[in-house]
Formats: sequence, structure tokens, C-alpha cells
Amino acid sequence: MPMFVHLAPESRAAMIRRNGISRLRNPQGAHPGGIFAVPVTRDFYVSHQWLRELKRRGQGAIVGVYFRIGDGESVWAGHYGQSHQEMTAAVAAATFSGPGNREGWEVIIPRRIAAKEIHRIRSLPQVVGWRYYPAAKGKKPSCTCKFCVGGDYGAARLRERFGPPDA
Repeated sequence: MPMFVHLAPESRAAMIRRNGISRLRNPQGAHPGGIFAVPVTRDFYVSHQWLRELKRRGQGAIVGVYFRIGDGESVWAGHYGQSHQEMTAAVAAATFSGPGNREGWEVIIPRRIAAKEIHRIRSLPQVVGWRYYPAAKGKKPSCTCKFCVGGDYGAARLRERFGPPDA
């Protein structure tokens, strides 16, 4: 039974401990609905890579909700910007543990997770992972207009460095 981690706001940890993970995302286009998670691997960074991107929403501290599901249970796995493949939970965990870059990958579990399936809820270091997209570090933003970068931290400095958007 592979272990998965779901990242959730710390403010919801007590409710998740009591009721499980019940907020299913609606299907959008080719993406099926369900709960987003990542298999727990030996690489802490890969297993918790989504933390900084989720923190950008301003929900405060993020916790890891660890749970197990059956090997043969059907899940959807793939890169967040591409179509996902249906496979079993065991195959998804093996795919994540295999060679290759797994940044930006996710697993969608098409059902709620009951409270009895939750193994542990753990506080996490809040600086793990990537922001914007996995390969964004050190790259020039595509646009520096007030709509694209808005009031994000460091937006004025970006505009100074790269000039106005119509330059």
C-alpha cells in the first residue's frame, strides 16, 4: 500500500483529522476530479514540491497529510499542464520513484480519503519546492505588467530589472 501526501492549509488540519479529506476538485477539461496528492518517495523535495506554489495563495502555513490507499486502486497521474494517465496507485508510486525529473507531477485520487486512512498530519518546512512553474528559477518572467505580476512580493524590482512590459 503506497503512502501519499496531500498538502493542506494548517487551519484545516483538525477538520481533516476528524473528517478526512473530502474536498474533491471538480473535473476540468481532460483533468479528472478528485484529491491532489504526491507519492511519498525517498526524495523529500519531490514528495513535497508543491508546497511553495500552494503557499503563494496566502493561506498561511501548509501541513502534510499522509495517507495510504490500496495498491490496485485507480488514480490519475501526470504533469500538471498535460493530460494524465489512468493507472493503479502502486504504478503511480513506482513511476515517481523511478529515474527522471518528477517536478510538476501530481496524482489525482478520484474519491475522498476517510479519516481512518490518514496515517499522520505533519508540520513541514515552509521553503520546500518551486514557485510559478518547476523550471522558473533564474528565468526572466514572460510579462512584467501589473496584471501578470500584480502586487506580488518583488514585483517593482522585476519591473526595474526588465523594464516596462511594452519595452
